[in-house]
Amino acid sequence: MSMTDPIADLLTRIRNGNLAKLQKVDIPSSNLKVSIVNVLRAEGFIKNYKVIADQKQGTLRVYLKFIDEKDPVINEINRVSKPGSRRYVKHDDIPVIKNGLGIAVLSTSKGIITDKTAREAGVGGELICTVW
Repeated sequence: MSMTDPIADLLTRIRNGNLAKLQKVDIPSSNLKVSIVNVLRAEGFIKNYKVIADQKQGTLRVYLKFIDEKDPVINEINRVSKPGSRRYVKHDDIPVIKNGLGIAVLSTSKGIITDKTAREAGVGGELICTVW
């Protein structure tokens, strides 16, 4: 069965892992998913990640982060731009998530970056997801 939105699958697996209080979740890997997870790690929303090579596309193992071993660091993670309804924003229209407590992840000409980095660089792009 083909998957129509692999990014939504990534975000759903992370969300479900947080709700089930799992230490790690495994996701089919791709370069885009690795870039998104790298941004989440850099911003402190997950502990770490690693790509496990196999004979197919590889597996992306994401280690989730919790506060006091019970409350997940990620309160909410939502897909914004979807395959049927893409959402592009200019650099001055990039939303601020929860007054700066959260981040928006964008796909730009500079790569996958956060809303703050995109504003500083003066670039817009596709608004992939929001996290807080």
